[in-house]
Amino acid sequence: MAARGHVQDPNDRRLRPIYDYLDNGNNKMAIQQADKLLKKHKDLHCAKVLKAIGLQRTGKQDEAFTLAQEVATLEPTDDNSLQALTILYREMHRPELVTKLYEAAVKKVPLSEEYHSHLFMAYARVGEYKKMQQAGMALYKIVPKNPYYFWSVMSLVMQAISAQDEKLAQTMFLPLAERMVEKMVKEEKIEAEAEVQLYFMILERLGKCVEALEVIRGPLGDKLTSELQSRENKCMMLYQRLQRWPECNALAHKLLLKNPDDWQFYPSYFDSLFHLMDQSWSPPEEGEHCSEGLVHHTVAEVVRFVEERIKCEDGKDSRSLRGPYLARLELMHRLRERGCPEESLLGDPLELMVQFFGKFGDKPCCITDLKIYLHLLSPEQHVQFINHLSEAVPLGEQGEEGFAFPEDTKALQRHLCVCQLSRALGLHHSLDIDGKLRLITELKAHYRHGLKFGKHALKTELQFSDMYCLMAAHVYIDLWTETGDENMAWQCLGILQEGLSHSSSNAQFKLLLLLLYCRLGAFEPVVDLYSSLDAKHVQHDTIGFLLTRYAESLGQFAAASQSCNFSLRFFHSNQKDTSEYIIQAYKYGAFEKIPEFIALRNRLNQSLHFAQVRTERMLLDLFLEADIVLSLEESVKAMSLSAEDDIPWDNMRDNRDLTVFTSWDPKERQLTDEHRSQSLEEESVWLRIRSLTLRLLASLAALGHTPSQQNSEISNENGVGDKTSVFSSLLSELSQTLQTAAQIAEKHIQYPFLGPPSARLAQALSSGSCQCQAAALQLSVHLQELETAGLDDSSELQTQICNGFKSLVVQLQEILNKCKGDLLEMKESTLKTWPSLLENLIFFVETVCIVLWMASYCAKILRPLKTSLQKKKKKKKDANTALPVVVCGFQELTGSLQDLLNQALEHIKGQEIGMTALKLAGLTLEGCTQEEASFTKAAMDKVQSSYLRSLQESPIPRNTTREPKQRHQLQHLLSLL
Repeated sequence: MAARGHVQDPNDRRLRPIYDYLDNGNNKMAIQQADKLLKKHKDLHCAKVLKAIGLQRTGKQDEAFTLAQEVATLEPTDDNSLQALTILYREMHRPELVTKLYEAAVKKVPLSEEYHSHLFMAYARVGEYKKMQQAGMALYKIVPKNPYYFWSVMSLVMQAISAQDEKLAQTMFLPLAERMVEKMVKEEKIEAEAEVQLYFMILERLGKCVEALEVIRGPLGDKLTSELQSRENKCMMLYQRLQRWPECNALAHKLLLKNPDDWQFYPSYFDSLFHLMDQSWSPPEEGEHCSEGLVHHTVAEVVRFVEERIKCEDGKDSRSLRGPYLARLELMHRLRERGCPEESLLGDPLELMVQFFGKFGDKPCCITDLKIYLHLLSPEQHVQFINHLSEAVPLGEQGEEGFAFPEDTKALQRHLCVCQLSRALGLHHSLDIDGKLRLITELKAHYRHGLKFGKHALKTELQFSDMYCLMAAHVYIDLWTETGDENMAWQCLGILQEGLSHSSSNAQFKLLLLLLYCRLGAFEPVVDLYSSLDAKHVQHDTIGFLLTRYAESLGQFAAASQSCNFSLRFFHSNQKDTSEYIIQAYKYGAFEKIPEFIALRNRLNQSLHFAQVRTERMLLDLFLEADIVLSLEESVKAMSLSAEDDIPWDNMRDNRDLTVFTSWDPKERQLTDEHRSQSLEEESVWLRIRSLTLRLLASLAALGHTPSQQNSEISNENGVGDKTSVFSSLLSELSQTLQTAAQIAEKHIQYPFLGPPSARLAQALSSGSCQCQAAALQLSVHLQELETAGLDDSSELQTQICNGFKSLVVQLQEILNKCKGDLLEMKESTLKTWPSLLENLIFFVETVCIVLWMASYCAKILRPLKTSLQKKKKKKKDANTALPVVVCGFQELTGSLQDLLNQALEHIKGQEIGMTALKLAGLTLEGCTQEEASFTKAAMDKVQSSYLRSLQESPIPRNTTREPKQRHQLQHLLSLL
């Protein structure tokens, strides 16, 4: 409400209280105040709009819209009404109505700069680029200011970017934009850097790199001052695109002489060298090598240049720069890749890396610098390398535990770097079980010793020794995955909880705890952990999958709804927020950012995670409403569900950050590109199954709406035939997708522990829930056939449907059997979790819901058929009162479902009783100090509490005061017949 402008008429004083109420969130008082004002001043349009805003915010959207339209039809031109209507339409997510407002205002006040600029921004919100171009030029004619002219030019560029026909962009929009800018250049009217940037963008998109280079190197290039080395970076990029390698090399050489630590130019320097070598380039006999100066075209020259930079650093009194030393390793890596013998000119990689560690080992970045060059060492050199580094680490006297500790933070950082490099070389992984346990003891000792250096650190600061704790956790995970000993997982949780108690802001501790709890089947502690990460903006897309993947599958339905809402709120606000960023970019001339904002919006709209969360949220809502209180038809109608597919399958983007966990694993244990593509395939197929299930349920609800029809003519008139064909085609698609899913599941893909979590696909197929759900939905087709044929002439079909009923019961019983067993069990003082049993129980509940919806549809079809049959028998005075086969089969189905629900209920009750009786306090944790045991047992308590919560949140209630809602539904189905 802040942007209401400065109004100098008396109405400003009258409206102020309403503004204040709205600003403070007191919407009811705002409405009352507006009503009072409107009684005295009926023509005060702004008060009416402010009342509409209050109504909108109290959930009365229709009333608010009607009131707003009353004012809009009058085409107001006062600033207050226009701004208030703009705010209201934005809150209603109807930005297209704002354009109509200002179009009318501009017609009435054609010379208003303010209204014209508001109109331009209104078009920008809805992406009307052609109208933006026209509005920009109209504004420039009224007020000839450069920014307005270039708004119009940028709108042409946006038409080119958004054009479906690339040829149209290259032959019409961009050349027109180029001519418009050239006109300003000739008239010497270019004033700002943004205008030069836009000119460069146009030339670049047209592929006119030579012309763009002339602009950058000419007088216009002098205006590029906002970014450091903006001119040089653009020149370098153009040289590379034009493949002018001599200039690329010479420019990189010049820039590295100025700043030998500027890493961005080393790759260009080396790339250009090898291109020149491949082309057998040689400098001209006379004159300069190229327009940028001297060119280094041989390996010897480049080696000499790098060595000279290093000599300069070695001779300095101040601290050396890392760039030249890393450049030497990078050059060695590239020469080795090409098989160049000149690699030996640079020296022995082991010695060079030891030298680098000697200079920079006390910096946290040393590990990331050296890690990427470890492949230069042969396997035989690994232990030798670590021994050399260990000699350069100053440690104190050995203590009682047999460990020597660093005496300051720099020595600690060196020792930590050696440990990290040891892990990266695979030395940790090659140890036997006892060796790994000794390593954990050493790492924990170093961690606790290092805490003394951070005694006075702020709560938000990390401890110096946190990485020891994290590495110990990684070794515990190694032991757990290799031996299957769950004690290792519990101790890992304990050490991470201890680490978090000393370093409450450590995101890596939280992420790893989050992953471990989920792997153990406990979701309850994860919610607070994720919340404390305070994920911002795009992180809801990049790391949100860590939360949403497990919420529903581990039975925490309330938390699942909440976590889906977290993500969806971000995705839904993305469209509105991006429009605001684009408007700001126009206002401040950041034209090159506008395509980036558009790309971001598209990237988020096409996100795999967005599609997953949206689908799972709707399914979750349906399953939670699987109650007689609200039928499937009513649920589908309330959610505005349709059988149409709105997922952009062809443009799906996997935006997950699969490298969010810190890892020092050697290359053979890291996430590969194949893992990434397999994970994406798994997730996409699972999403397709879930999406098809959702659309089939929406389609089933639509079938349930239709009255019984006896001939195809009438059916087609009413659209029933169309709905039936949609349902059948969706079923066919689901069947094909399940076949694809089975092929993927057969591969038994295993990801690294810190890689992507496996999709629910394999578990869903092994439990049999997908197959059972598909069979239940397939029965709906046979029921439609029965509806058309009637009960008299359909004995074979009735038998087929009855067999289908029996098959469903058998399949449901098998799924329930796979849920049997203790979720938590204590054996010989060891706590063991079985999260797969919990996941199977959730699949059972989902499948029961779908079977019940099918049964409800069945009852709707059988009831009129049975009534019709009874009437015929009465007329014929037929004494045979035997029920039709299908009706008997249906009654057997409901009885069997009743029995299955009772079994499930007893199982859940038994699990609750057994879990509540578990006394974790009695566990003896061997090899742990009292403090370690307290953290580990606290983690165990959280897991136990989470399992209990999951059982209590099951849609099959356990309390004795009310029956399970599914049982009510069964009784209702029986009463229908």
